[in-house]
Amino acid sequence: MQRTQTGLRIERNTLKVLKGLAEYLDMSLGDLVEGIVLHAFEGKAPFGPETLAKIGQLKEVYGLTLTAADAHRLEER
Repeated sequence: MQRTQTGLRIERNTLKVLKGLAEYLDMSLGDLVEGIVLHAFEGKAPFGPETLAKIGQLKEVYGLTLTAADAHRLEER
């Protein structure tokens, strides 16, 4: 396996929630994103109820109001 560094554009509050979640789970942001993607590729949910509750808290703290319905519809300002 070989990893590579990448630049990634992502909505600001989404990134804040991801960083907070990575800290909560004691892992790097890259490992978190990679795990989410690998679960999604297999049609599996990446998080259980406890982690989803934490995500809900982080979304509230960081003002993240986007949902899955917003995916692929975001426009640069």
